[in-house]
Amino acid sequence: MSGRADSETPSETAEVEDAGDPAQEARRARWAAAGTGALLALVGVAAAVLRVTDAAPVLVPAAYAVGAGVCALAALLGSRGRTRRALWLLVGGVMVMALGDQFD
Repeated sequence: MSGRADSETPSETAEVEDAGDPAQEARRARWAAAGTGALLALVGVAAAVLRVTDAAPVLVPAAYAVGAGVCALAALLGSRGRTRRALWLLVGGVMVMALGDQFD
């Protein structure tokens, strides 16, 4: 056996470098923030439309619509790289939707 026992093969070295690539992690965070924001915005709009057609108080669909708007803004910020602000907006948007659901 020649060489050190703890040496890595070239393919293992490439995998380790790819796993710690900051650009790849940032890209993944942007996609996650944008995708989650868009999904929550669509869910909020759908819930607002369903609640408008229901016999719910006016505050309930308005809260869903406002929460969906906040989540859409979070998706926009997330796609532009502002993932930390997008995360806080996502949390805030879901909280507004949940608060509106309490008035039902």
